[in-house]
Amino acid sequence: MSQDLPQPVVLESSRPLQGERVTFTGTLASMTHRQAHRLTEDHGGTPVTHLSRQVTMLVVGEEGWPLEADGKTSLKLQMAVGLINQGQPLRILNESDWLRLLGFEQREREVSRLHTPAMLQQLLGVSANLVRRWERLGLIHAQQRVYRLPYFDFREVAGVRKLQELLHAGVSRSDIETSLAALESILPSVKRPLAQLDILERDARLLLRDKAGLVDPRSGQRLFDFEPSSDSPSGASIDVPQLKLHAAEDDVVDLEARASWSGEQWYQEGCRLLEINDAKGAVEAFRLALMETPSDPELHFQLADALYRSNNLAGALERLHAAVEHDHDYIEAWTQIGCLKNMQGDAAGALHALDIALHAHPAYPDALFHKATILEQLGRAEEADELWRRYLKFDRKGPWADIARQRLGLVDDPETAADVPEESPAEPHT
Repeated sequence: MSQDLPQPVVLESSRPLQGERVTFTGTLASMTHRQAHRLTEDHGGTPVTHLSRQVTMLVVGEEGWPLEADGKTSLKLQMAVGLINQGQPLRILNESDWLRLLGFEQREREVSRLHTPAMLQQLLGVSANLVRRWERLGLIHAQQRVYRLPYFDFREVAGVRKLQELLHAGVSRSDIETSLAALESILPSVKRPLAQLDILERDARLLLRDKAGLVDPRSGQRLFDFEPSSDSPSGASIDVPQLKLHAAEDDVVDLEARASWSGEQWYQEGCRLLEINDAKGAVEAFRLALMETPSDPELHFQLADALYRSNNLAGALERLHAAVEHDHDYIEAWTQIGCLKNMQGDAAGALHALDIALHAHPAYPDALFHKATILEQLGRAEEADELWRRYLKFDRKGPWADIARQRLGLVDDPETAADVPEESPAEPHT
């Protein structure tokens, strides 16, 4: 009679968090706080919600900065520094170091995983158009590019989003700088994004001047104009002969000066108008930009986005086809063609467009997701499942990943998809 083989004995002391009381602050980039609590228990530690003298480890999430709505560092972080200064044996780790301690090298890599603009839109709620605009302004930098498709570091985009939210909420730059300096002293890996603050602050305060005075282009709100001309009635607006871009004071664009704008300026204006949901205005701005560079595929792509938001589906498809005529390997445009053709009920045309994108870039996550969706709609579940699994190699956290797991019947767990190894964007076919 056979006997079961003895199971290896796992010493409690070998568990990396044995005896640790762990709490978390900020938003985790790799998982939810609930999942982090479960992992803490699985590795011998005790997860706690509040910071106290009994806590031995504070883990700082790496999605954006651990800053409150007023720009100050999180209360837990402030309290932790105070306890350490009092001699309390408390360790502060960033999320990546914590994952490394647990032996989760794969999850650690996930924190700095590269994402396309469309994936970032799903993960962070930052529109793909804004991501592209941030790159054009120099706020973020593509870590990898496949043809025209940029891949960005998740943490960099999340950090910029946090800084923008604080500036738009009225938090002063000096307060943000003070908090970032404090973070840098606690976590040496944190770099102070002063250049990003420069650009964001200027961009956040851009105003337009029309015949009636100053207007905030994002809200449409009229503002007091304290610069009336000497020969005009009180409160009248003055003529500004050129763009004024000064971070120290409200920046003003004279509407009359637009007559001499370059194509790049009209491009930026179109992107800005899309961000404030003025799609019709964006259509005109992109058309004016195209007058200077009519063969620019990116301008056609952006005009297609504006036309789509204006409910002009046929016009959007026409511009997307113009984009791929000027650059056949514009895989984002091919993917959008696939999505719009599917909306028109042309599933065969949609799959053809997506196959063109995937032939050029087999590891393109957006195209994998959309093709899987269409195949499932057509009842081709087995083919769709293969693509869902391929998509999960690139995304484990976002809403699209949740859909893929649901379609595959996988449990939402921090260690989900162990049979779906992680990958980075592959080189394109040549």
